[in-house]
Amino acid sequence: MKQHDRAEISASTLYIVPTPIGNLGDITQRALTVLSSVDLVAAEDTRHTGLLLQHFAINARLFSLHDHNEQHKAELLLTKLQEGQSIALVSDAGTPLINDPGYHLVRRCREAGIRVVPLPGACAAIAALSAAGLPSDRFCYEGFLPAKTKGRCDALRALVQEPRTLIFYESTHRLIDSLQDMVSELGPERYVVLARELTKTWESIYGAPVGELLAWVKEDENRRKGEMVLIVEGHKVDDDDALPADALRTLALLQKELPLKRAAALTAEIHSVKKNALYKYALEQQEA
Repeated sequence: MKQHDRAEISASTLYIVPTPIGNLGDITQRALTVLSSVDLVAAEDTRHTGLLLQHFAINARLFSLHDHNEQHKAELLLTKLQEGQSIALVSDAGTPLINDPGYHLVRRCREAGIRVVPLPGACAAIAALSAAGLPSDRFCYEGFLPAKTKGRCDALRALVQEPRTLIFYESTHRLIDSLQDMVSELGPERYVVLARELTKTWESIYGAPVGELLAWVKEDENRRKGEMVLIVEGHKVDDDDALPADALRTLALLQKELPLKRAAALTAEIHSVKKNALYKYALEQQEA
């Protein structure tokens, strides 16, 4: 496999450039080379990015691209790319498009045959996951939970049985509400890690059953300040009692025509699962 030790800037190319989430030392040399060499830098906040570029003595043309103007401005940037310009896309912090603007621009570039080059780099979700001590071989990134209680509870309820590790971003003023809803919807024993102010001076990573975590956060106002990631343990399934979805569908169909015990027995024979587990599951569903 050929390795490259320098960035080569190409015409008519969109570069996706991650920027530090706190510690400026986390920017890569390749990112600096791209930012200093492209024709234009499309930024979520030109003032914020301007300070970053100034710190690294990079004099670049900036173009504002944020949530409120992206669909309109994407066409203008696409035209510039088609005319031969090279453009770097950055967000305020971390990897663009991960809960930040850029999707519409990248989609339009892909549709138009414009080359899109992603650079690896900082991402708060991945940094938090790597230090959480929870399974990382399979995980779900869920972004921010809904702002209102009902929407938030509905979203959590839909994830109750999700076995993969869950990753959420959360804001200072909604942290307690979200943790309270996790207690009510996921149960107080579900393990959750709060990763706060990653790579910054007051970085902290604390994990506990969510009921305990909620109490810990309430003890000190400083524990709910800054930029936060919540890493939530997935639903634990006992392999001996796990019931496959197709078996549950068969059971539901047979129950419409047969007594429960007979339906459970036939389903167990068809899918090679435990009859008692099916029978128990059906009784619990009836009680619910």
